[in-house]
Amino acid sequence: MRDAILVFNTGSSSIRFSLFSANVDPELICHGMLAVANAQTRFVVHDARGIVMHEEYMLQQGKFDHAAALRHLWRWQQSHASTYVLKAVGHRVVHGGMAFNCPTVITQDVIAQLRALIPLAPLHQPHSLNAMMIVAEEQPFLPQVACFDTAFHVTQPAVAQMFGLPREYFAEGIRRYGFHGLSYEYIASALPTVAPALVGKRVIIAHLGNGASLCALREGKSIATTMGMTALDGLLMGTRCGSLDPGVVLYLLAERHLDVTQLTDLLYHRCGLLGISGTSYDMRQLLADKSFAAREAIELFIYQVNAHMGTMAAALEGVDGIIFTGGIGEHAIEIRARICRAAAWLGLELDALANQRGGPCISTAESVVQAWVIATDEEKMIARHTWKAIG
Repeated sequence: MRDAILVFNTGSSSIRFSLFSANVDPELICHGMLAVANAQTRFVVHDARGIVMHEEYMLQQGKFDHAAALRHLWRWQQSHASTYVLKAVGHRVVHGGMAFNCPTVITQDVIAQLRALIPLAPLHQPHSLNAMMIVAEEQPFLPQVACFDTAFHVTQPAVAQMFGLPREYFAEGIRRYGFHGLSYEYIASALPTVAPALVGKRVIIAHLGNGASLCALREGKSIATTMGMTALDGLLMGTRCGSLDPGVVLYLLAERHLDVTQLTDLLYHRCGLLGISGTSYDMRQLLADKSFAAREAIELFIYQVNAHMGTMAAALEGVDGIIFTGGIGEHAIEIRARICRAAAWLGLELDALANQRGGPCISTAESVVQAWVIATDEEKMIARHTWKAIG
């Protein structure tokens, strides 16, 4: 029997999990997901080769029930634990606030501090906490480790973290934290193997998916990113608005008489690609949709990526490479091509054939700025941190 680490990555309407060998360089044993599919919860597990080893559908009663899904997953892994010994559980936690800037062994005090951060990450934080509590109930002496999406960005200079608010607010924690840090950290760790010419250089990483952001990377460290205090800021996303004039929020409160609950629902769930297209937040569906609204939603997404790339390039004082990752970044060939063409002003020249086959390098040999496609692996990053944290 071998030692193993279970990793949870809980979202607003899905739970991803992976099982890794417990060592310095964790190897994937299996991975899976519970998610809503046609008014049912689909539970599927793949082995390390990608072959389906379990699949079932459960009736969905109203919204996705995270607690029920987590308990079902826990029972499944317990019933299949004859070949491994579970040594720890690692959790992706979106917001670590000011207190947590590195992976942390979970205690009741840690949970209490993370609970106070729920207003800053309402789509994800409660579900991560649910997972921790359920594991603690099922196996109270099993070590658990929280790994934070915000931690990677603590290397940013203070000016990159500040808002133009009175100084006391910054001291109280009202600042730009940045997110998708586990993804960016994994990409940074992959550069020596995949794109060694970019190690130590000025790199923009584009994590593009239902949640989307950019990170300016210099010498492997984050110096700027597009998201701020919450995961609403920056790029247009699947259902989130991205950067927004604060006056719009004041107007919606004062003139449209939205209360905080209604405003939160609007900004997190009814904006972005969904709000502009009126039909979908899924880039695959929008690319297949020939309506004007769908085309405009895609154009706005590409426009904003290019505009924010300018901000990242300014923070880096130049760019040597651009890396695409995340669901859209890794798989949407047309979106990558259009972003690269829009970024020609940076000195990027797209290799259309390389882009069509998915790279990994999708720029020409003559391109001043290199462009790469690198698949992210947040779960493997969490497994590495978890193994290190438990000694």
